[in-house]
Amino acid sequence: MDKMLYITMTGARETSMAQTTAANNLANAKTTAFKSDLAQFRALPVYGEGQASRVFTMAEKSGHNFASGNSVSTGRNLDIAIRDHGWFVVQDEQGDELLTRRGDLKLSPNGELLNGANLPVMGDGGPIALPPFEKIDIANDGTITIVPLGAEANATAIIDRIKMVNPDLTTLEKNQNGLFKSNSDEEFVADAAVTLESGVLESSNVSVVEELTNMITLSRQFEIQVKLMSSVEERGRALDRLLQS
Repeated sequence: MDKMLYITMTGARETSMAQTTAANNLANAKTTAFKSDLAQFRALPVYGEGQASRVFTMAEKSGHNFASGNSVSTGRNLDIAIRDHGWFVVQDEQGDELLTRRGDLKLSPNGELLNGANLPVMGDGGPIALPPFEKIDIANDGTITIVPLGAEANATAIIDRIKMVNPDLTTLEKNQNGLFKSNSDEEFVADAAVTLESGVLESSNVSVVEELTNMITLSRQFEIQVKLMSSVEERGRALDRLLQS
């Protein structure tokens, strides 16, 4: 009976962790360009002294759903979305390059180009900074063109080009902030084949119906495992009474 108790106990614990993954997906159903996490269960042997006569259940992230979200037209010049495959490159507080498809851009008081998560957007030469301007245009290849403040309408200036990359998805890992990083030491290299669309945002790829269904399934599974643990406890008490008689 202790084997059954161990399996159900670890199963209940890991089911609870899987619910956390599903809940995080649901919480980001409206986060721009969010990529949902996938979870799976597997049984593993318990190694120790003697034979591995017991197993335990483990929930793990089997990967991420890299499918593109829906395109939402906004008409805003600073809203951009990657077409098909590829990523924008941003910089974290430590100066490391990370990947995202979030393209709801804005300007800091100092003219630094940030995305909706307040992370600097990288260009060909580093974080992009813009001087005061009358008008801005972001081309399909990421080239940023402005009409400087006070200049004639035809006096355009090319400032920088947004860095877009398309690395092998198997080399990417997701951090706790929902951004992707490389599991190798190689730097991200700009890919001219990656293009974007201006005036459009990519929505989250989370399926609310699917995640709610998954949450219900996991909740029922957790209840069954708790009932099994109670059953093992009751059988143990019955066995104790039998041995005492």
